[in-house]
Amino acid sequence: MTAKRLTKDDIRQSGVLNPVGHIVLAFDNEAVTADAVTALRAAGFAPEDILQYNASEATQRLRERVHSASQAAGFGYEIVLMRRYLALAEEGCGWLIVYAPDDAAVEHVTEVAKRLAAKCAVRYHRLANEDLI
Repeated sequence: MTAKRLTKDDIRQSGVLNPVGHIVLAFDNEAVTADAVTALRAAGFAPEDILQYNASEATQRLRERVHSASQAAGFGYEIVLMRRYLALAEEGCGWLIVYAPDDAAVEHVTEVAKRLAAKCAVRYHRLANEDLI
C-alpha cells in the first residue's frame, strides 16, 4: 500500500510528525532550501510533492511538539528526532517534507540532499525511520 501524499494542513492537524512515505530534509538556510526545491522539480517531483517550511515556521511547531511530548516519549527515537530538528530550526535551517513513496524517488531526493549538503534527510517508514545521509 502506497503512503498518502500529505499537505501542510495534514501536518498542522496531526499531533505527531510521522510522515510515512516522505523524507524530511533540513538545509543550511532558505536560499539552499529553494535550490533544493528547484532541483527536485527538475528531477520530476510535482509541486504538491514538496512541502516547504522556513525556520520560524518549523521552530514554532517543533518547540510545541517537543514541549508537549509525554515523559515516555522522552526515551523514543521520535523525540530524539524532534529535538534534533528543533536545534536545526533554531539555527535557521530551511525545511522540506518530500513525498517519496518508492525507492526511485528516494534516490532522487538523497542525491539532491547530498549535493546541497543537507543537515539531515530522514525517510519515514511505517515502523521505522531511516537516516539517508
